[in-house]
Amino acid sequence: MDYNKLTPIVNKPSAWALSPLAVFLCMYLVTSLIINDFYKVPITVAFMVASIYSVATTKGLSLNDRLIQYSSGAANKNIMLMIWIFIMAGAFAESAKAMGAIDATVNLTMQLLPGNLLLAGIFLASCFISLSIGTSVGTIVALVPVAAGIASKTDVSVVFMTAIVVGGAFFGDNLSFISDTTIAATRTQGCVMRDKFRVNFMIAIPAALVVFIYYIIYGSHIEVTHPASPVEWVKVIPYIIVLGTAITGLNVMLVLILGILSAGIIGMCYESFDVYGWFGSMGQGIVGMGELIIITLMAGGMLELIRFNGGIDYILHKLTRHIKSKRGAELSIAALVSLANVCTANNTIAIITVGPLASDIADEYHVDKRKSASILDTFSCVVQGIIPYGAQMLIAAGLTQLSPLSIVCYLYYPMALGIAALLSILLRYPKRYS
Repeated sequence: MDYNKLTPIVNKPSAWALSPLAVFLCMYLVTSLIINDFYKVPITVAFMVASIYSVATTKGLSLNDRLIQYSSGAANKNIMLMIWIFIMAGAFAESAKAMGAIDATVNLTMQLLPGNLLLAGIFLASCFISLSIGTSVGTIVALVPVAAGIASKTDVSVVFMTAIVVGGAFFGDNLSFISDTTIAATRTQGCVMRDKFRVNFMIAIPAALVVFIYYIIYGSHIEVTHPASPVEWVKVIPYIIVLGTAITGLNVMLVLILGILSAGIIGMCYESFDVYGWFGSMGQGIVGMGELIIITLMAGGMLELIRFNGGIDYILHKLTRHIKSKRGAELSIAALVSLANVCTANNTIAIITVGPLASDIADEYHVDKRKSASILDTFSCVVQGIIPYGAQMLIAAGLTQLSPLSIVCYLYYPMALGIAALLSILLRYPKRYS
């Protein structure tokens, strides 16, 4: 078997190559909407059917080689890194819950924020943390368990509260100087980060303000059904360590390791569990991420076969054929990165994939490179924020035992950001960069 022929070669551009994605969306999304039940069709089964279909319809390789090609996508370094984060996040979340860190943090939050400002406060915290640490995944890992705990003591649903955190997490993912998407967008377009930030800021802030005001108005009717208990301050330390080290820019894996260690030490000191109880809680958290890990592996394999069969190349060729104006060029860049993100489920990879072509389009139609970088970053974050099989949505659903699809309906900030970004193209805003 010649392994070298598998990954590098890509078949001719083909619309049919995108059909596995259509199979998945029809089986999971469309079926769930028709029967009005997001839990009836397990997302794992939808991905399994789409994966089998993608292997069966791949041409030019033997069955064994198709399976190896599929496996090469599942074993992609970005996929494996995500899986390690999921494992560590599960271990931290469950050990923190077992020693009382989540309850203590929830009680502290409810004492600091009045009921009518809880929603706006959680959204603001999510925006600030994600802007500081530059990663939506890290923000979700830190805040979703706390948000879910707050929801249990108010009349707000866990789904709604989870969506607030996920939405705010993409504020920083889009704007932060240390975000992977910011780095990828500015490098592929050849512009300075601070200039791209200025363009993004003018688009993202109006969207964030609208959503923030909505949460203030909507939150004014919140009732606290279970009054906050006295705060056990020491048990808040694991979350302070996680948030503090993340804000300093420490690698997310090291952040989670420090969180696990601090939760274990404090839990044993306060006799919340012994060492074996700590190990048991970590094991339970890791096992709880099992479905999420399986989904991630199958998604990586299926999306690799879409790439191999020419699906992404088809999108690139199709969307660049009829550009006639600067506005059309900007819309094409937005559509390119959006569809690439749908096919890769990774906003950074989507930007890297279409970035060079976007730069060529910007040069040919005199689009300001600061604007093209902003478009790449913004639309990739919008799509990543609403697809139910993206890493951020999956980990939020895994931490709360929810269906990813049930969260999508309440992702107001990514939707508002998408509308603001589209209007910025159509209305030539901001004028200085348009």
